[in-house]
Amino acid sequence: MVFSWLKKYMPRGLYGRAVLILLVPIVVLQLVVLIAFSQRYFSDVTRQLMRGVQAEVSFYTDGLENLDAAVLPEVLVALDMKLGFTSSFGDDVAPVQTRRPWYDFSGILITSTLIENVPNIEGVDLTTNDRLVQLSIATRAGRLGLAIPRERASARNPHQLILMTTVTSVIMAFVASIFLRNQLRPIRRLARAAEAFGRGRNEPYRLAGALEVRAAGAAFVDMRARIERHLEQRTLILSGVSHDLRTPLTRMKLSLSLLQVDPSLDDDIAAMQEDLLEMERLLDEFLAFTRADALDAPQTVDANVILSAAHTRAVRAGGQVELYACDLGETMMSARPDALARALDNLISNALRYGKRARLSLTVHERSVVFSVEDDGPGIVASDREKALQPFVRLDEARNQNRGSGVGLGLAIATDIARKHGGSLRLGDSVELGGLKVDLVIAR
Repeated sequence: MVFSWLKKYMPRGLYGRAVLILLVPIVVLQLVVLIAFSQRYFSDVTRQLMRGVQAEVSFYTDGLENLDAAVLPEVLVALDMKLGFTSSFGDDVAPVQTRRPWYDFSGILITSTLIENVPNIEGVDLTTNDRLVQLSIATRAGRLGLAIPRERASARNPHQLILMTTVTSVIMAFVASIFLRNQLRPIRRLARAAEAFGRGRNEPYRLAGALEVRAAGAAFVDMRARIERHLEQRTLILSGVSHDLRTPLTRMKLSLSLLQVDPSLDDDIAAMQEDLLEMERLLDEFLAFTRADALDAPQTVDANVILSAAHTRAVRAGGQVELYACDLGETMMSARPDALARALDNLISNALRYGKRARLSLTVHERSVVFSVEDDGPGIVASDREKALQPFVRLDEARNQNRGSGVGLGLAIATDIARKHGGSLRLGDSVELGGLKVDLVIAR
């Protein structure tokens, strides 16, 4: 687009853009009015006044050219009294140089009119005294100096219009910005409520503002209620299924342990017991997935402490895990420590299940904290990484199924926890270990 380069200079916030939309027409309109008014009023008035000044100056020049020298002083005094000018005549009168302040736009017309229409004029000075138009004229009788009141040559106080227009525009823009801020406040509250809900907090929201804002707020409230009902139903279903299946599994384990059969079937019984243990572990993963919705309250925690605790738990469980800090600055952040511990435990468990060793690292940015878990396993191809974050997805062709089994909830739980912290879960390649690298990004 032609004006695409302007985007980087535009305000990013809605309030800033609304103020810009409000101020630009006001400024442009005032400039157009001032320019048009100046051209049609001040210029015309100044031109009309200068015609009178030009005629009055001719009285002096004609008198000097045609009258005797004896009566010239009396004539000049009489003209000064009637016209309000101040004249000086003689060889001691200094010539005047043409000078004008840069901001005196009406002075352009005054200077040009006098120089073009007054014969033998030497210069026009508008700088020495801003209330006078001073000029000198070379006549046959000698040099004539005139000091003309500025109000006789141009419109009086032209700056007052500019000042009044500017002050009025500033006041009206300030009042409009206050009303605009009040109109945008409900939109900000809606944005904060939506952001909080995305991070797992249910902040109270009251409908307010214009009809369109109220409609958007009502749609958000309805959507939030539907999502909450959906999550609650999902949690109840998974919890109920997991709880109901645990009872028959316990009975089956007890029956197998008390069953007296042929010793030749001991291997089969042991295999059945392992299958039951695996089913029980899968049910635990289901329960962990349902508990991901019930996060603990946010607290001010140390990201380095959370990572160190996860490393300690992994080492205590017998895993070969290396702890490495990439770039540590201010590591304090607002987060849910239990939820972060659950997410890190899942990521470390996945790394050790599909690889022999894992590596933990922490990178702190201005607006986010990144927990990284790397392994030396087979990794996940780029085309399958987005699918791997979905619940109940198992990429058998990408991850070695013989190293462990699961139901595909480890990455889904970590993703859910990251999103409820205003962050995300990113999958990549580990440069150091050659396997999968998972970045748990948490907003600060």
